[in-house]
Amino acid sequence: MNPRLTLATARRVLLQVRADPRTLGLLIVVPCVLIGLLAWIFNGTNVFDRVGAPLLGVFPFVVMFLVTSVTTLRERSSGTLERLLSTPLGKGDFLAGYALAFGALAVVQALVATGFAIWVCGLDVAGPRWLLVVVAVVDAVLGTATGLFVSAFARTEFQAVQFMPAFVLPQFLLCGLLVPRDGLPRALELASDVLPLSYAVDAMRTLTAQVDAAGDVGRDVAIVAAFAVAAIALGSLTLRRRTA
Repeated sequence: MNPRLTLATARRVLLQVRADPRTLGLLIVVPCVLIGLLAWIFNGTNVFDRVGAPLLGVFPFVVMFLVTSVTTLRERSSGTLERLLSTPLGKGDFLAGYALAFGALAVVQALVATGFAIWVCGLDVAGPRWLLVVVAVVDAVLGTATGLFVSAFARTEFQAVQFMPAFVLPQFLLCGLLVPRDGLPRALELASDVLPLSYAVDAMRTLTAQVDAAGDVGRDVAIVAAFAVAAIALGSLTLRRRTA
């Protein structure tokens, strides 16, 4: 990997995103709208305090998965990726550049969404608030890495979107957001133990309930980060130059 090429790739991706208001809206505005709508629905109850923080871990994963998978497939189907890889740019530089660019966007997204949830919607958090941002950022990077990985198996942007039910919905159902994981049937509980989104939700729940939550949250964040690294590694093996 060449750091200069990695940074150049990240810069190119950020410039593309900046020129696309719809993508910026999806990344920054939509999570705030959804969080605000949820807070409005459960106004006057403690439900938002219970589910608001976990959703701050879910939304970045879903949004980054969608944006990254579609963007990567678009570059491959248009031949841009093939032209880039015919230069000294390697697959590692390409994937690391994407991860760096969307990681930077994830920081902005997490700061805006967390600030909106706490100071506008009144989300009550017992643990350190900065850890909410850390978990959201790591989860967004996981979404980016997973999107890079699954984009190799799609031929059109529509097919990339169709992977969402296969890769995202099972994690959403089993992560403990709807039903506590220890209350799931044993087989489903075991399945949830190998899904990264489960640990992101666990970290967010810990932050809402415990003042001294750094230790437990650090373990969960490390697990999510390990899944992200594994997804990037798999993505480097499955990345194709163009769509067949």
